[in-house]
Amino acid sequence: MDHHGPAGIDTTRVTAWIAERTTIAPPLRFELIAGGHSNLTFRVDDAAGRRWVLRRPPLHQVLATAHDMAREHRIIAALAGSAVAVPSVVGLCEDEAVTGAPFYVMDHVDGLVVRSSALAAALEPAVRTATSRHLVEMLARIHAVDLVECGLDGLARKDAYVERQLRRWMAQFDDSRTTDRPEVAELHALLGRHVPEQGPATLVHGDYRLDNCIIGGDGSILAVLDWELCTLGDPLVDLAQLLVYWAEPGDELTALDDSPTAVNGFATRAELAQTYGEISGRDLGALDFHMAFASWRLACILEGVYSRYLSGAMGDVPADVHDFDRRIRGLLARAAAHAEVLS
Repeated sequence: MDHHGPAGIDTTRVTAWIAERTTIAPPLRFELIAGGHSNLTFRVDDAAGRRWVLRRPPLHQVLATAHDMAREHRIIAALAGSAVAVPSVVGLCEDEAVTGAPFYVMDHVDGLVVRSSALAAALEPAVRTATSRHLVEMLARIHAVDLVECGLDGLARKDAYVERQLRRWMAQFDDSRTTDRPEVAELHALLGRHVPEQGPATLVHGDYRLDNCIIGGDGSILAVLDWELCTLGDPLVDLAQLLVYWAEPGDELTALDDSPTAVNGFATRAELAQTYGEISGRDLGALDFHMAFASWRLACILEGVYSRYLSGAMGDVPADVHDFDRRIRGLLARAAAHAEVLS
């Protein structure tokens, strides 16, 4: 069997590793799943039609603390059996001799990942509306996880989450900047002066949005994916991140290309926030701060993605790679608009 599958996968060794842990019908076929800008995600098919998903770090430019496979595996395994929908895990491999980096494998969940306006438009309007509510309900479930019961109480520090996030992403921006953006440091300083009081730390996903979930035909959430930024912290940052990603019809700026929620029938950002407040009982009075922070943080994250693409770390450079610059500038402008009420 050929050792050389897609970049980052040693087909022979990974096949042997999976075969030791679950029933397979070789040969396995590995296909890079589009849509991820950070960790590499592969669909794995066997000759009998069974399917799994494999996650591993990017090929180059791995930042300290990012792309931690053991941590991501720990979180998904801990949430098995909870009210949070996650895929079942096959196992974690920390032996880099197998395929050049740690990786983990989980079961494939059949459903729909709504990554584009075309996929969203194919849903019935009632399903778009139902999906909106189910997404908020699932986010509230993540924030209601009993950390002690599921063994995640020691996942991270629980104090000063926003302050630490401000430091982390400012440092990451400085490490990966592609051009001078003085407004990044200006917003960092302004946000640092106006951090609201944070309630008890909860589990936070860190990158919660529609296309990081697998949905069923009725709009229900079958699985929440991409837990690499998960930690303990302020749940309102998670809500704000969802709202920053959530485009409405007619928006000039969308944080995502071809945003699915810009199709009519999805809830508005205001409706999502109201629903979350009703379900969670949390006070949303400081949401402008959280929206400013989440917009700023996403700009810093996209700067890192842009930098990795330009360096070749993400494989082929897409023709529209410089669209990242437009989106980063737009997010910083949105952050500044939300921050106006703070200064």
